[in-house]
Amino acid sequence: MKTTSLRLAKQNFKFSSAHFLIFDQKSAEMLHGHNYQVVVSILAPDVGNASDDDGKMGYMVDFNVLKKFIKARLDVWDEHVLLPKNHPDMKCASSSNNKNYEVTFRDRFYSFPKEEVIWLNCSNTSVEQLSSILAEEFFKEFKKYGIAKLTVAVEETRGQSAATTIE
Repeated sequence: MKTTSLRLAKQNFKFSSAHFLIFDQKSAEMLHGHNYQVVVSILAPDVGNASDDDGKMGYMVDFNVLKKFIKARLDVWDEHVLLPKNHPDMKCASSSNNKNYEVTFRDRFYSFPKEEVIWLNCSNTSVEQLSSILAEEFFKEFKKYGIAKLTVAVEETRGQSAATTIE
């Protein structure tokens, strides 16, 4: 079987967010930020040279469709604090004026404006988890184009990344 892969690594596939990594029962990083960069690779059935029922000639999908979706999705996380809602030591309540999240993590206390926080459905805000969340969302959206496999890599600093592949 012949396949074709597409690689989307645009300069604007980025988001800047704050987080901290939780290592074990006693240690965690301090709150800090990264300028994350994202690369999406898609494996699709070979498109060949013939026209298909959709009238496409030798291509899977207009790159602009994929790029717009990826960029819009990454913009959701841009300039936000990312927190794991599934970690057992992460506790949250609303402030008395209901404008802030009052977050307790072990012996730490944070107060963040609600509009600046995104609670992720994960136990840690690692690049492994971030790539997994994005891969699931992108695969769900792009499978209508007949993709066979998708990989999302999230780089937190140059040369330091994690990638998740879904088939």
